[in-house]
Amino acid sequence: MNTRHRPNRSDLARIATEAMTERGLEPEFPGAVQRQLASIAGPGTDDDPRIRDLTALPWCSIDNDDSLDLDQLSSCEPLADGAVKVRVAVADVDALVAKGSAIDAHARINTTSVYTSARIFPMLPERLSNDLTSLNAGQDRLALVTEMTITADGTVTQAVVHRARVRNKAKLAYDAVAAWIDGQGALPEAAAAAPGMELQLRTQDAVAQSLRARRHEQGSLELETFQPRAVFEGERVVAVKQQVQNRARQLIEELMIATNGCTARFLAEQSGASLRRVVRSPERWARIVALARTFGEALPNEPDAHALEAFLARRHRADPLRFPDLSLIVIKLMGRGEYVVEQPGGSPLGHFGLAVRDYTHSTAPNRRFPDLITSRMLKAVLSERPAPYTQTELRELAEHCTRQEDAAQKVERRMRKSEAALLLESHVGQRYEAIVTGCTERETWVRVLTPPVEGKLVAGVAGLEVGQLLRVKLVATDVERGFIDFVPDV
Repeated sequence: MNTRHRPNRSDLARIATEAMTERGLEPEFPGAVQRQLASIAGPGTDDDPRIRDLTALPWCSIDNDDSLDLDQLSSCEPLADGAVKVRVAVADVDALVAKGSAIDAHARINTTSVYTSARIFPMLPERLSNDLTSLNAGQDRLALVTEMTITADGTVTQAVVHRARVRNKAKLAYDAVAAWIDGQGALPEAAAAAPGMELQLRTQDAVAQSLRARRHEQGSLELETFQPRAVFEGERVVAVKQQVQNRARQLIEELMIATNGCTARFLAEQSGASLRRVVRSPERWARIVALARTFGEALPNEPDAHALEAFLARRHRADPLRFPDLSLIVIKLMGRGEYVVEQPGGSPLGHFGLAVRDYTHSTAPNRRFPDLITSRMLKAVLSERPAPYTQTELRELAEHCTRQEDAAQKVERRMRKSEAALLLESHVGQRYEAIVTGCTERETWVRVLTPPVEGKLVAGVAGLEVGQLLRVKLVATDVERGFIDFVPDV
C-alpha cells in the first residue's frame, strides 16, 4: 500500500519556518516579548495637549481582503481652484512599543513582516499589529498625520506633520473598491454605510491619478512584477493567482509615495538626520542600454529615467505578455533598494525608480522597522525632544534593515516556488503554454502562463532565447526544495 505523505499547507508552514531560520530571521517571538505583551492593557494613550482630535473626519483604510494590520488611513477635503487637502494618518506604534523594549528588540532583528501563503511571520505580535496598534474600524487610535495640499496637476504645494487621534470609518479592500471605481461593482457596504465616503473615494482616486501622471512625466518607471500567491481550501493549494494592479492599489500607492516624500522633507527642514529609502542611479546602465537595443530602441549613454520610462511604456503597449519578464530584468539591472542615512544639508540620493529626490519609509510601522524608526524621529521633532537615535545607530540600522529586507524577500520568493510545486504536484505529465524568462550557459527558465508559475527547463534548451514562446511538459516537482521541472513538448 502506498503510504507516501502528500505535502499540504502545514508542510509549507514548516518549510517557511525553516527558510526564515536559514536566512537569519527569527520565526518565533521569545518569552520576553510574550511577557511584555501580557503587561499591555489596551491601545496607546497620551495626554499631550498638542495631539489633535480628528476622530470626526471621514477616514477610511484600503488594503488586501485579508489584511488585519492596518497601518494607514486617508481622508480628503476639496479646496479652491481644484486643489485638495489630503490627510494620511499612520499608526503610532511607538505609543505601545518603546525603543529598547523586548518587542522592539525582536522587531529590530527581523525588521519586517514576512508574508507567505501558508504562514505570516509578523514583525510585531498580532495582538498589537492586528489590534492595539492597528487602525481598526470604529476604534480611536493615536496616529501621525501628514496633511498635504495637492493641486489639480498633482503638485504638492504644502505639507505639515502633526500628531492626532483618529477613527477609521470604513475598512475597505482593494479589489472591491477598484471594481466600483471601474463601474464593475457596487460601492462596498462599509463605504455605503459611512456618510460622504463615496465622494471621499472619488476625490482620493482623482488626486492619486494626478499624482501618478505627474510622477510619470518626471520619469517614474512603470514596472510590472511577477508575484503569484497561492490560494488554499483547507490544507490544499487549489490555485496560484497573480496579483493584479488596479485603481485602488494605485490610490494607496500614490498617497503613500507622496506622504513618504513629505516626511523626508519635513525631517530635512528640521535639520535632523533621516533614514532614507533610495534606489541609486543604475551602475549597470550600459546593460540596460544594450537591452533596449535588442528591441530596436536607443537609450542615452547616461542614466535617464525619462527615457527609460518611455521605452518601458512602449514595450508594455507592444507586448504586455512579456512585459513582466522585461520588468524583472530591468529591476535586476537597476539594483536593489537600500536604506541610507541622509545628513542635514546633504544632497539627496533619491529613488531612481520612483523619480523622486526625497523619500523615506514612514507609512507601515506595523510591518517595517524603518517606518517605526521614522515615526520615533518625527515624534521627537514634534515634541522638541532629542533625536531617539545617534548617527552611529542610524548607520548601523540602515545597513541591517537592508540586509534583513533582502533576506525576507528571499524567503518569500523561496516559498512561492514551493507553493507552486505543491499545486502542480498532481499534474506531472500535463502540457502548458510557456515563455522563456532566463537563459545562462547552464540553466534555462520558463514561466507557465496558466497557472502563473515558473520552473526550470531541464532538457532541450539549445537555441532558445528569452521571450520565446513554447509548449512544455511538466516532468517533476519537489515541494521541499521548491523545484518545478519542465521539458519541451515535442
